[in-house]
Amino acid sequence: MDVYFMIRCKKVTMLLDTKETSQVLELKKMIEGILKVSPENQQLVKDETEVLLDNRTLADCGLNASTARAQLPAVLGLVIRDSPDAPFPPLDIEPYTSPPELPDVMKAQDSSGGDQGMSTQAS
Repeated sequence: MDVYFMIRCKKVTMLLDTKETSQVLELKKMIEGILKVSPENQQLVKDETEVLLDNRTLADCGLNASTARAQLPAVLGLVIRDSPDAPFPPLDIEPYTSPPELPDVMKAQDSSGGDQGMSTQAS
């Protein structure tokens, strides 16, 4: 079955889908196609603490069709290092910003005067 992921790294968010029988390495190769970063320089993190190993399947990591649905994808953190010799830096995900408050003209009007001019009468 298909599993869906929201992969976040700093200010970048990617939405990917694959089979739950796929290995973590295959997911990293999909990321390589987008970010041009080799899988050996990527580290996927589940629940902000659990590092996913390349040779495990996604189902073995607890990522299956019931935990990673299209309408509620599983969130994975992505850590990228500069070179294979360098250690992985800590996970860094920028929080989403809040939208500005709506201007007064766009706020809902009270229901007492909202239907003016829209009345229909039978003749």
